[in-house]
Amino acid sequence: MAESNFVDYVKIYCRSGKGGRGSSHFRRAKYIPKGGPDGGNGGRGGHIYLRGNRNYWTLLHLKYERHILATNGESGGAKRSFGKDGQDRTIEVPCGTVVYDAGTGEFICDVTEDGQVVRLLKGGKGGLGNWNFRTATNQAPRYAQPGEPAQERFVILQLKLLADVGLVGFPNAGKSTLLSVLSAAKPKIANYPFTTLEPNLGIVSYRDNRSFVMADIPGIIEGASEGKGLGLRFLRHIERNSLLLFLIPADSDDIRKEYDVLCNELVKYNPDLADKPRVLAISKSDMLDEELMRELEPELPDDIPHVFISGVTHYGLQELKDLLWKELNKESFHETEKIVHKNIDVSKLTFDEDDFDVPVEEDEEEYVEYEDWDDEDEDGGAYDDGENISER
Repeated sequence: MAESNFVDYVKIYCRSGKGGRGSSHFRRAKYIPKGGPDGGNGGRGGHIYLRGNRNYWTLLHLKYERHILATNGESGGAKRSFGKDGQDRTIEVPCGTVVYDAGTGEFICDVTEDGQVVRLLKGGKGGLGNWNFRTATNQAPRYAQPGEPAQERFVILQLKLLADVGLVGFPNAGKSTLLSVLSAAKPKIANYPFTTLEPNLGIVSYRDNRSFVMADIPGIIEGASEGKGLGLRFLRHIERNSLLLFLIPADSDDIRKEYDVLCNELVKYNPDLADKPRVLAISKSDMLDEELMRELEPELPDDIPHVFISGVTHYGLQELKDLLWKELNKESFHETEKIVHKNIDVSKLTFDEDDFDVPVEEDEEEYVEYEDWDDEDEDGGAYDDGENISER
């Protein structure tokens, strides 16, 4: 079986560029015996940026590029020549990408809009040349600063789909069938649990050329918030949805109990999901008549609107779309920006062995801040490039 192209989770290694060292050069000319220091500054190391791109829908392009490295800044030169800045690296990610530190699980940033740019790692500052350290009492400084070291870290990128309506239900509840009927999406449909192994998006057409986006995720089972089934991997996609559509089959033994189990798993995963608007749809209602529907009414939850539907016979689908559109256009519409992202527990995550490979980098020189320099001491912990120093 071919591997799916939908990748919503990657771990990559990022390293910015280190700053170029400053030059400790002295001016040398035929008729200028004491030209003085003229060493230039080193260039800045390259930054690492994240940029949202609506043309991407998965993190597949990062699955095979695990090392993102910016270039180092060049060293300064003679005649106060500044070194060239390192080249920045920009990581294109789909909208809805959340970034965590792979070592601690700490939340770093969230990219939700097309064109949004976030600086992930800062490049090292270039070192100062000896021209910057000349004073009246120290007219021939024979030292210069090395560049600041690079920053590096392993990061985890998680994609959380941006959709208006998210389908929530147990396996074989009819979620994929409903999505295929309401939109042009072609999810896999079969009569066995966990047919859906990856989220699917579909655009649902409504009246007057209006539309909204619906997302179908793999079925949730009891204990999904603790890692059972596929729920823990895909529950994060529900966080982005403005409205949750619960699907429970009409032939369920206890509709209210199944609804309570689903709600409990969502709240365990993220307590903020308890405040999201909800709609209940009783699927497979083609097996019911009007009398059975009336008998089921008292068993349904009272705090959310409900509707009886059938994806096979298209029963109640227009009523469902009307109800979804009404709920989406309330004051709570599009509250995805109010999500509070929690830190993740990296101890429960599994990684490949190559996820921990770190590119080899040469030893970096110690960087000293400008305030630490002592103009009276030419050799105190400074960098001395003997090849560029001319005799006074």
